[in-house]
Amino acid sequence: MSTRQTRPGETPAPRAAFAAIGSRYFPLLVGLFVGVMLISNVTGTKGVVLFDDWLDVDLGPIHMQGLVTDGAFFLFPLAYVLGDVISEVYGFRAMRRTILAGFAVLILASLCFWLTIQLPAADFYEGQEAFETVAGVVPQFLLAGLAGYVVGEFLNSFVLVKMKERAGERHLWARLLGSTVVGEFADTLVFCSIAASALGISTWRDFVNYTVVGFVWKTMVEIVIMPVTYFVVGWLKRAEPTYQEALDAATARTTDVP
Repeated sequence: MSTRQTRPGETPAPRAAFAAIGSRYFPLLVGLFVGVMLISNVTGTKGVVLFDDWLDVDLGPIHMQGLVTDGAFFLFPLAYVLGDVISEVYGFRAMRRTILAGFAVLILASLCFWLTIQLPAADFYEGQEAFETVAGVVPQFLLAGLAGYVVGEFLNSFVLVKMKERAGERHLWARLLGSTVVGEFADTLVFCSIAASALGISTWRDFVNYTVVGFVWKTMVEIVIMPVTYFVVGWLKRAEPTYQEALDAATARTTDVP
């Protein structure tokens, strides 16, 4: 791997260190990540309007009469936080496995919901219509959600790991912020591009409004909870013996870089 030349008097950054995925913490993080994604897909079926009594903004194509979002607005950013933690501590390959596991579970959940809806309801069951509303699979929304999830999470992890390979342990805040901006923007743009017509969005103004507001809102939420991400990353790095071993080895190799 090529490494930039260190300037005279400059301390070289340790090469990127990552923990082994065979630890007891990694499966727990994967399970939590997949669970968050699964719950978000269900809670996200509810439309929500926040701050409609005072928020009124009109800036060209961007117009806000309250903040229109969905029931997963407080939970979905947690998936990106978990993605940041896994990528920072375990690396891109580990996050790739996590993303694929989440993708498989989301497909399975959608199939199970669809099959359950098709089953004949018992005479005493009065919740069929409500169940279809909440758990029903709209192909266009499903495609939009899965595509946005895969593209956004992959880019989020890829950007974070590439930045870490250059900076080592330094500037964690920069890679958390940079990866979030790239990942969330890609996720929001892909989702909105596919789902817009199903949502009734037919004009360029409405599309820009829906995309920009969603991106800014999700990114702001992650920035606000960045101290929590810092805490979890720091704790996990100290708790993972293999991370400390990898860090020591990476630091030792740095001294050999000309």
